[in-house]
Amino acid sequence: MTGLRIGIVGATGAVGRELLDLLQTRAFPVGTLRLLASSRSAGTTLEFGGETVAVEEAREEVFSELDVALMSAGSERSRAWGRYAASRGCVVVDNSSAFRMEDDVPLVIPEINAAALRGHRNLIANPNCTTIVNAMAIAPLHRAFGLERMVVASYQAASGAGAAGLDELWQGARAILDGAAPAAEVFPAPLAFNVVPLIGTAAADGGTDEEAKMGRESAKILDLPNLEVACTCVRVPVPRAHGVATTAWFRDLADPGDAAQVLDAAPGVRRVDLPTPDLASGGDDVLVGRLRRAAVFDRGLSFFAVGDQVRKGAALNAIQIAEHVISGSC
Repeated sequence: MTGLRIGIVGATGAVGRELLDLLQTRAFPVGTLRLLASSRSAGTTLEFGGETVAVEEAREEVFSELDVALMSAGSERSRAWGRYAASRGCVVVDNSSAFRMEDDVPLVIPEINAAALRGHRNLIANPNCTTIVNAMAIAPLHRAFGLERMVVASYQAASGAGAAGLDELWQGARAILDGAAPAAEVFPAPLAFNVVPLIGTAAADGGTDEEAKMGRESAKILDLPNLEVACTCVRVPVPRAHGVATTAWFRDLADPGDAAQVLDAAPGVRRVDLPTPDLASGGDDVLVGRLRRAAVFDRGLSFFAVGDQVRKGAALNAIQIAEHVISGSC
């Protein structure tokens, strides 16, 4: 395949750097590469393919010169540039929440609903990282047993709040070990040696926008508009990889042994005895374990899943979407 004109928007962030690495390791057909970021990051250099590439300030006119734009610079910038770039013939894969629930924008996890890419209009949304981790496990079980509803509790790593979140975790741990009070600026409460059961903006019903994403996005990805989901999102003091503890109800009885066989055959999923963030960090598979019958519910199944939120939860999923689009398989 002829090399394509690729742009990474938000190239200096954690997801942007992971995108850069994955373009190289997955032998994506890059002809020319444009690294785009805010004006304060312009002039920074990053390595790609043994060469030094300078970061440019992202500007609207750049998108007319790109075949594919991988956007990871936040919802505001995505709203400003996403539809414009798509209108100029550039395929946009957006990691923000800006377009996920738009009717004309597919929300895609390629292992689950690549068919949703058919007829795309050059703008494709990447789901929320925690939604991806849960969906990778729940989707094959849904295909086998018919999902009706689920209760999810997330265990989300500090780095999900960016470099500032990770810094606050380490600084808080040092402060406590030194006998000082830890700060809480990034998180609603100190995270070191603690858990914080609030992620996102609180809503009138007592939930948060982060928790609402799990329900809305799962329903769209699985094409289950009436799916019932209860979710509690919790920040935990680990550096990387998000986990979910999920109990799901199915139309057909989900025997743990049968469910294990289904998960063993699912692409991008690896069943392990004890899935932990440490084990998942830096990897591409979503790890699933603790598979058991939910004793208090008929036709219920419980499991724990964990995945690297920067890789499969963001960068890898975006690259996989782009690979499907350029291959013409959609």
